[in-house]
Amino acid sequence: MAEKNKPEEVPASGKVGVYVCYCGGNISDEVEVEKVCDRLRRQPGVAVARSNMFMCSDPGQEMIIEDIKSGKVDRVVVASCSPRLHETTFRSAISRAGGNPYLYEHANIREQVSWVHHGAEATDKATRLVAAAAAKAGWLEPLKPIRVEVQPRAVVIGAGVAGLKAALELADRGVEVVLLEKSPFLGGQVARWQRLAPFGESAAEVVSELTSAVLQHPGITVHTGATVEGFEGYIGNFKLKVVQRPPSGAAYAQELDSLSRSGGGPGEYVPFVGVMPSARPEREAEFAITAGTIILATGMKPYLPQRGEYGYQEFPEVVTLPEFTRLLDAARKHRQGEMLVIQGRRIRNLALIHCVGSRQIPGIHEEGEKGYLNEYCSRTCCTASLFTANLIRETYPQTRVFEFYRDIRAFGRGQEELYAQASENGVTFFRFQAGEEPQVIRPGASSSSPLQLRVKDVLTFGEELEVPADLVVLAVGQEANPIPELVELMKLPVGADRFLLEVHPKLRPVEVAIAGIYLAGTCQAPFDVGEASAAAAAAAVKAAAVLTRGYVELDPFVAEVDLSQCQGVGACVAACLAPGALSLVDLEVEGQKVRRAQVNPALCLGCGACVAVCPHNAINVKGWTLKQYEAMVDAIVSTDIAA
Repeated sequence: MAEKNKPEEVPASGKVGVYVCYCGGNISDEVEVEKVCDRLRRQPGVAVARSNMFMCSDPGQEMIIEDIKSGKVDRVVVASCSPRLHETTFRSAISRAGGNPYLYEHANIREQVSWVHHGAEATDKATRLVAAAAAKAGWLEPLKPIRVEVQPRAVVIGAGVAGLKAALELADRGVEVVLLEKSPFLGGQVARWQRLAPFGESAAEVVSELTSAVLQHPGITVHTGATVEGFEGYIGNFKLKVVQRPPSGAAYAQELDSLSRSGGGPGEYVPFVGVMPSARPEREAEFAITAGTIILATGMKPYLPQRGEYGYQEFPEVVTLPEFTRLLDAARKHRQGEMLVIQGRRIRNLALIHCVGSRQIPGIHEEGEKGYLNEYCSRTCCTASLFTANLIRETYPQTRVFEFYRDIRAFGRGQEELYAQASENGVTFFRFQAGEEPQVIRPGASSSSPLQLRVKDVLTFGEELEVPADLVVLAVGQEANPIPELVELMKLPVGADRFLLEVHPKLRPVEVAIAGIYLAGTCQAPFDVGEASAAAAAAAVKAAAVLTRGYVELDPFVAEVDLSQCQGVGACVAACLAPGALSLVDLEVEGQKVRRAQVNPALCLGCGACVAVCPHNAINVKGWTLKQYEAMVDAIVSTDIAA
């Protein structure tokens, strides 16, 4: 009820345009779109209500633009699919028409209506949701984006192929780059291979070319042995605490031994290890880095089979594909004919097993000590297996190769050709079903091979076969490199598969929910080298767009304090979910020192937790004020849905 002698508040506008989308049938199959439009035309404040088959299309956007330019509407409501897909599209259309892009409200009548309701119920619910959006739109005020100055520097975390590529792409655009790598070596997992599928490029050449370009670039500073142990700030103004430690431990000693045996020195490529820069820490040091953007290229690790999985760690003749790559390289250097010889043993029959550590099924596969299953497809294993099978058959034609698979996914350019080539090279394929994986056993004394695989072969209608093997190679999948410290520090979103989670796989594929932080490579999902490099370039372009402009504009949907109402209670600060977004500061009002709440808009999440606890109603979220909520509720309960 209005206070005595105070005029009743009225909406800011009575010229709201409502635009309802058919969504190609996704909405209109359940919602009577034209009936919704008819009902909305009767709503107070609604000037026009129109429909289109695809509101996001050019004709749909032009409909909105024309109505704004002609003066028919000054606020817009679009009723369509999720705002995550096209909210930016419609704000941009309003801007092109000369309007304020924040005089816009979105009603989701696909995911929230047509995909979950049917018949008259769907039409009625859509009407109420759109009416609520229109009522709120009438109370919208023009807003300005928040402009934040940016530090002209990018930090790339991880110096595998994706990190190296991202650093180069940024530096070539004139951006200062700091590249952090926790190990003593550059090159990541790619350095642990000999050849790259499907085209057989030398891993050494790929890594050497990238590291050489990075180490020689004047715009890139490389720190190895570096871990991020502190993080604060926001897009444009991040601050990282980095601790750099000299390398140590058994693994490092082994890598140094490889370095010395190869005859190489700092800055030179060491097979299956990588490149050690000449500048490396001699003692522990701590330093701070400020940056405008951050690219995460923390990479992946190969799946490590459990003890006993396909005989791994029980039979010395069972190895993973990465381990076999090193054995194959050693055998190549000491070739003894047309049959593969591994550590003095003649390999007459070699078995490759697909999907080890990928596509695991609850109830069929065991979680083991890890406590989780890898239910996703690692995508690259099939190609790597086919490439290896062809390499063996062409190099050692007297060694027979058997491939055991559930499905083969040769999805990229040049990969289907690998499968056809394997068939021509005489590779024998056996297909098994999930839950009926090959059993790796010791055969009887009469067998001339140390191992035997038993499998029900789908290709021979379930016939149980026994296949001899002198060596079993497990094509292991990719797992996300564990980075719990970074996840906790930066509050990074992590998917069910334990890879870092992007905002949207199609519309924002290299961005996370924290503005200014981007993903590159296999920290996000299983990729091959080409895909990882493409993702790194995309992340670099996104980061460079922020840094080279010198500032970033953020949506203004943040908390705003009414200083005339604020009493400095501090409940809002205690409830705030974003550290540093709200604080109590000393101010002078009418000659008296008082404490009042103050918002850092760059850190504010716009969640409204502060609004809920303020006893004096002194704080609101721009674009989502209490008055706007009240208007929406009133519209929901009062909208006439009579035919």
